[in-house]
Amino acid sequence: MSPWLRRGLSSSLVFLAACQQPEPVEEPVEATPEPEVVLPDQLQLVPAHWDALRDWQSSDPLAGISAFLRSCERWHGRAEDRPLNPRAEWAGTVGDWRAACAAATMAGSDPASRRQALEAVFTPIRIIAVGEDDTVEPAETGLLTGYYEPFVEVREESSVEFAQPLRRRPDDLVTVDLGRFDEELAGRRLVGRVENGRLVYYRDRDEIERQDRGEVIAWGRPIDVFFLQIQGSGRLVYPDGRQERAAFAAHNGLPYRSIGRELIRRGELERHAASKQGIERWLNDNGPEATAELFAVNPRYVFFQTQPLTDPDLGPSGSSGVALTPMASIAVDTSQHAHGVPIWLSADLPELDTWSGLVVAQDSGGAINGPIRGDFFWGWGDTAERRAGTTRAQASWYVLLPTAVAQRIIDATPPA
Repeated sequence: MSPWLRRGLSSSLVFLAACQQPEPVEEPVEATPEPEVVLPDQLQLVPAHWDALRDWQSSDPLAGISAFLRSCERWHGRAEDRPLNPRAEWAGTVGDWRAACAAATMAGSDPASRRQALEAVFTPIRIIAVGEDDTVEPAETGLLTGYYEPFVEVREESSVEFAQPLRRRPDDLVTVDLGRFDEELAGRRLVGRVENGRLVYYRDRDEIERQDRGEVIAWGRPIDVFFLQIQGSGRLVYPDGRQERAAFAAHNGLPYRSIGRELIRRGELERHAASKQGIERWLNDNGPEATAELFAVNPRYVFFQTQPLTDPDLGPSGSSGVALTPMASIAVDTSQHAHGVPIWLSADLPELDTWSGLVVAQDSGGAINGPIRGDFFWGWGDTAERRAGTTRAQASWYVLLPTAVAQRIIDATPPA
């Protein structure tokens, strides 16, 4: 066979072999699975229509939007798949909230357009508290108290009147973030001190004072300093008019006990009179020895750090790390809720009667425990102090969730 014929035959066989190859089959592209929704044990999440939100149609959510945008700034740079709170995974991830943050920045210049901007990206979800078993009736409202940022007169030297120190965090106080050891314990902490290589309880209020633990920042009146510890932060006012913020730095890890409840238990005050003003009157009437003895009932002790008051129109930083907005920030139980989530809150508030408004979960507190338990930030000044001291109301909650997050919850909720 000639070389030309041999080459031609080989080419034909290659061509025929190519023609006999099966057509390529496209592999099916697997759809990205939706994130698994972990529904909360103590919360029933019920989708609602905007008309169900009391006074929504006549409201101006400007303050709430401003507060929400501060939380959005806090999320900037975080991974898209990072949960807002690993202990409240139902609230979604940072990526789930990007579009809502973008919409809030373009919310418009009048109340109607601001409401429309929120309606376009959020779905209201009614919060109902449920018990761990059927013996506990579901609750559609929860206790709402109030707090504020007090002005506290202080001195740089102690005196008979200004006898109580404000202290910085002691060097031997240890805070352990349990989430660094076990993801399921994210958000939980232990506080104590190391003794012989072991973590033990930190000192109580009486031991801290007797052993002079923690550098003294300034000296205040005992009543003022005690209530400053309850509020968690305040504005220190010196005789020359200078001001600085005493911000929460740490606490000693021991449980908080209410001196108001203690006075009720003793029969010293009626329940309706156990407000800040009522407790303060009792302390003034009963003198320094009775005051010191009553304060010792509460073993929790709060330490502070000082911060310059760069913008007097902003509140202190909440535990979420953002500045609090008067009447638009709320403290929540972070075992149930995620910081940064907007809430439509309705309650009968002091001097305002049936108030409704948009607030944002941006703080937490040792006494704020429960699925619909909140602490309302009033701001600072005399009006805020007066209202905070008498706030004790039942509030209804509607969380505003990005529509995709709300839909996942609806899809994961078993039929009633």
